[in-house]
Amino acid sequence: MSTIIFLVIISILIFVHEFGHFWTARRAGIKVEKFSLGFGPKLFGFKFKDVNFKLCLIPFGGYVKLAGDVRKECKGEKHEYYAQSPGVRARVVFAGPISNYILSFFFLWAVYCIGFPQMSATVGEAIKDMPAAKAGILKDDKIIEINGQKVTYWNDVLDNIKEKQIKGDIEVKLLRGDQELNFLIAPERKIEKDLFGKEREVSLIGIAPSDEIIEERYGVIKALKVSFVNIIKLTYLTLKAIFSLIIGHLSLKEAVTGPVGIYNITAEAAKYGINALLHVTSMLSLALAIFNVLPIPILDGGHLLFLGIEKLRKKPISEKVEEKITDIGFGFIIILAVFILFNDLVRYGYWDKINDWLVKWHSR
Repeated sequence: MSTIIFLVIISILIFVHEFGHFWTARRAGIKVEKFSLGFGPKLFGFKFKDVNFKLCLIPFGGYVKLAGDVRKECKGEKHEYYAQSPGVRARVVFAGPISNYILSFFFLWAVYCIGFPQMSATVGEAIKDMPAAKAGILKDDKIIEINGQKVTYWNDVLDNIKEKQIKGDIEVKLLRGDQELNFLIAPERKIEKDLFGKEREVSLIGIAPSDEIIEERYGVIKALKVSFVNIIKLTYLTLKAIFSLIIGHLSLKEAVTGPVGIYNITAEAAKYGINALLHVTSMLSLALAIFNVLPIPILDGGHLLFLGIEKLRKKPISEKVEEKITDIGFGFIIILAVFILFNDLVRYGYWDKINDWLVKWHSR
């Protein structure tokens, strides 16, 4: 069942991406010759309105074949890709990533409408000899306010203590049964690395969450607003993570996952129901959108880079130069894919299983 869910999610992401290219090309009057979901041997296909649709064996990708999308084969006819202006071609290229971005937003909206499981702001443990325990905070106390800010979920607690540079004591208001109590706590300061590998000073009071789960749910209109704010925040965090990878603050080994990791993530999400699966799919669609606009030849972002250069120069770069740059980009993507696959196999324990199987096979 996990495999089917994984394949369905991957297929949705790829279909939406390629459909973005397909729909925009058709709207621009460009003839679409093929629409393929997957690569490799064809499983089945059909023809509709002069377009050959097909489903292929290898699900990790897809493509839309446009008339005249190879420069030397373009005859200059109005229905061909390379006969269009750089602006039109850029719209066709950008339509793939933006379709994934829109899908991410609407799936996130659905998550907040259905209800998303969150840890409550109830204390599961007040760690001995830490500031909270010394101040008198106990297990099962429900935190309702920190420094005047209302809190509902454990993430709110972290945002208002650990994620802020707090000067002085922390005011904590909580419920113990029906009794409302106020505490003034002097936090400990500690230097640790954040998600992006950068050292920072954080405030700690020594509390851990309980196992209590509550659903974060909003009405349709409020969910739209919350989804918009969060998609912008997630975009910023993703771009910041990419920048941290480039400058070496973040380890590629720890920060990036591939098909094996995605399979494990979706399998785990499936245990928690449709809302968790929608959330994972939203995050994957967002990651796919942002990854595809990176200015790496062979990706959509690489094509946009070439189109930008063409717009500035008033003419495209030579085919030979573009082909060499694209070959370098393709090589980079292949090396990256192999590294990520190997890293996933090690991280999730599959590499040890493969080695054990090889040892048993050789010992026969």
